[in-house]
Amino acid sequence: MVKITEKQERRFPGVAVDAIIREKNQIVIVQRKYPPHKDEWALPGGFIELGERVEEAVLREMKEETSLDVKIERLFNVYSDPDRDPRGHMITIVYICSILEGSPKIMGGDDAKVAKFIDLGETKNVNLAFDHKKIITDYLNLKNGKIDDFIAI
Repeated sequence: MVKITEKQERRFPGVAVDAIIREKNQIVIVQRKYPPHKDEWALPGGFIELGERVEEAVLREMKEETSLDVKIERLFNVYSDPDRDPRGHMITIVYICSILEGSPKIMGGDDAKVAKFIDLGETKNVNLAFDHKKIITDYLNLKNGKIDDFIAI
């Protein structure tokens, strides 16, 4: 770890939340409206606001980007590679969520142009932003019982 002197400015990574919203054998992805990765597909998510709990942030971001009310099923994983985002060191906390009762009607909002369902098997054919292809691959490995492929130290 780098020791910071009194004269150095202390800087911290940004913290975000993303979600794998699952519905049967599909998940929700969004088309990004703004850079970085403008027009590319991604898992829905965004930054945690000051004073906001992580769980509140994931529920808010899912509503803003997909118009869906979701239920958090479980914490999935934390991704912290300093190079995962071109804006700088960003940590994302990923949750697995399900849609609350009712017909899922999704539409893009906030930072998302479009939100849609995609079959899990089709995600390998989509150009995904950031490290979201890795996140989905990890989810598929966990779902298929390949736990050793999921855990990376």
